[in-house]
Amino acid sequence: MTLFEVIVLAIIEGLTEFLPVSSTGHMIIATALMGISPTPFVKLFTIAVQLGTILSVLALYYRRFFRSLAFYYKLVVAAIPASIFGFLFSDEIDGLLESPLVVGITLVIGGIILLFVDRWFNKPTIDNSDEISYGQALKIGFFQCLALIPGTSRSASTIVGGMTQNLTRKAAAEFSFFLAIPMMFGATVLKLKDHFDNGNGLSDQEINQLIIGNVIGFIVAIVAIKSFIGIVSKYGFKAFGWYRIVVGGIIIAMLLSGHSLQIL
Repeated sequence: MTLFEVIVLAIIEGLTEFLPVSSTGHMIIATALMGISPTPFVKLFTIAVQLGTILSVLALYYRRFFRSLAFYYKLVVAAIPASIFGFLFSDEIDGLLESPLVVGITLVIGGIILLFVDRWFNKPTIDNSDEISYGQALKIGFFQCLALIPGTSRSASTIVGGMTQNLTRKAAAEFSFFLAIPMMFGATVLKLKDHFDNGNGLSDQEINQLIIGNVIGFIVAIVAIKSFIGIVSKYGFKAFGWYRIVVGGIIIAMLLSGHSLQIL
């Protein structure tokens, strides 16, 4: 990849990872428009750049990680369902990952849901994600399983899951951020392991690109998270719903017009 491509993909990752708009869908469009080939390093980069966005959550909410062990236990409980389903249905998930059409369709469906989610769950009682029970954390974890379908958006599924458990939009979004840490860290470690197990190394240039990508992703994600919390607290999710529908429509239109899209 060129330095320009690294910067663009890092910005996209930082902007979309924690928003309910599917970072996968945006990566598909970006790589297709820039003509980036899915080399082993490119596939690694699109996953490993998540480390920067993970650090952005730690930087913004570091105080939350020193309150109690219960905080960590709830994250573990919430992470269990997706971890189990991901292991049991890995082949089926890999099959879905080969279909950009699935991404386009799920983006549109998820967008339609976001148009109405504020109306469906409009009487929240929990304004602090620390107050959720272990049972509620587990239920949110089952919603996260929906994100195993490409294009669904891990953020969207867990936020909606949180709102079904009477969390406010802000509390649901914040718990979604926290839950992303073990899932994204685990995915990055596994991708690095696969990369080296397959006999691939990293050149000095590729290491520098990973560093640059993560630094950019970190900075952009901080801005995105702060802006997102302010927007959803005041206006809700309708704008993100329409945005998803547009992005999903673009992917579907590109496929119908003969573009060859690949999921990295």
